[in-house]
Amino acid sequence: MSAIDHAPAPQEVWETLSQTERDAAYNNNAAVPNSAAWVEARDLAASAFRAATPGHLDVAYGAGARQKLDIFPGREGAPCLVFIHGGYWQRNSREVFAHYAEGLRAHGWTVALPSHTLAPEASLASIVDEIRAMLDFIAASGGDYGISGPVVLSGWSAGGHLAALCLDHPVVAAGLAISGVYELAPIRDTFLNAALKLSDMEIAGLSPLLLIPTPKPLTIAYGTAEVPALVYDSRALAALRSAAEVRGTLLPIAGADHFSILDELRRPDGALVRAARDLVEGA
Repeated sequence: MSAIDHAPAPQEVWETLSQTERDAAYNNNAAVPNSAAWVEARDLAASAFRAATPGHLDVAYGAGARQKLDIFPGREGAPCLVFIHGGYWQRNSREVFAHYAEGLRAHGWTVALPSHTLAPEASLASIVDEIRAMLDFIAASGGDYGISGPVVLSGWSAGGHLAALCLDHPVVAAGLAISGVYELAPIRDTFLNAALKLSDMEIAGLSPLLLIPTPKPLTIAYGTAEVPALVYDSRALAALRSAAEVRGTLLPIAGADHFSILDELRRPDGALVRAARDLVEGA
């Protein structure tokens, strides 16, 4: 097994890697051969869903151009999944993930998808503040947009990081973090930091693996075919929470890569749909 298979831990191994190896450790697009085709198909499916599905689109939760929500209401009083998109905090938007609301909406859930300002226009600390402001908005909406049941905060990739980090918000009942990055120090050593420009304070204060776990239910999902860095972070976060004796579940999705794992959120019988339901239904 090569050093890259162990990245980014232990630290002494990470420090032996070349810049090329460090960049590869977090390059999901390069690690999945069909990633470009997946993105193209995703964008088409999302556009079709967003055009055909009744909902509250472009709801402003702040003054920024990207501080908006799309909300697809379910049955009255149903749980709500708030899903934060990925893109290493510097790419993508809510619109191209709209169709991943399908799985839970088939069970009557409400699904809300926020966007946030991207790096380098916003620092990571500012992005976290925007997500918290979005949750403040949901808490204050009083069910105006169909959000009246328990809120499950979820996200994929960078969104998984944001979901784990903001689990402590009062409006959040539970979390579903998918394929997230939970330790930021290695990110600063990669190509991703050109836009992020992570500070020591951000690394220390915004890395879930360096913080006391929030005592709310959190399911941590990852694909077994993901890059080893993300597999490691998911397992490490689950171990940290277990050691702290807080409720949580580690959910490996057999054979899933960084992109195909989201199929489990789109299908009504998908593993991620079941995980979200298990967090609040009948709890």
